Amino acid sequence: MAQTNINIRIDDKLKQQFDALCSELGLTMTAAFNIFAKAVVRQNGIPFEITLNTQNRETINAINDSENNKDLKGPFYSVDTLMDSLLNDEE
Repeated sequence: MAQTNINIRIDDKLKQQFDALCSELGLTMTAAFNIFAKAVVRQNGIPFEITLNTQNRETINAINDSENNKDLKGPFYSVDTLMDSLLNDEE
């Protein structure tokens, strides 16, 4: 199969981190990009969800409860007391 070159721009620090991770995985950056390209073609789209860093309503409510000391349990000083509370929670 014929090969072709692609030039991309990437932040230098990100490139170094990506290269180091690829090396740990036993891959070259070229192999990693080829895996990504094949997954995009196979799935007919980006092979992972691309979203803004936002929380869902349940998470937002939990954060608000925590900040307002509402519906909190504990403190727990052992795994046994934590598990007992979780397993016997009457909601």
